[in-house]
Amino acid sequence: MRHKYGHKKLNRTSDHRKALIKNMLNSLIKYEQITTTLPKAKVLKPEADKIITLGKKNTLQNIRFLHSKLQNSILANKVRKTLSKRYENRKGGYTRIIKAGFRYGDNAPMAVIEFVDRDVEAKRVDKKKKDTTKEAPKAEEKKKATA
Repeated sequence: MRHKYGHKKLNRTSDHRKALIKNMLNSLIKYEQITTTLPKAKVLKPEADKIITLGKKNTLQNIRFLHSKLQNSILANKVRKTLSKRYENRKGGYTRIIKAGFRYGDNAPMAVIEFVDRDVEAKRVDKKKKDTTKEAPKAEEKKKATA
């Protein structure tokens, strides 16, 4: 029996574990879907659900707590303005864990953790769009050089 065991340690020190959870939480909020190991996903799920619940109650205390927990004002505002509105009528269960096989190197169980009703376009936040105007002159220069 696991009486009086507060949380999973994930074989890390407390500072390392707190930083790991904060970084994974920031990535989950930013991209709305991440792939990680199954134990890390199971630790992250209740944390993410608590953050969304805090965002739904728009008080000064909760806003300050979001900023201190995430340490990123852009993501804290996304929780307050976007995610809390999306899950306004939902009473809980904002995330889901989908098992995704085993990692090649060490056979660790992998999982995808994502928000329910997620925005598919959020995965492409950091990807740069190709600028076709710059590529067109380069193609013409190559034609001239080969001719």
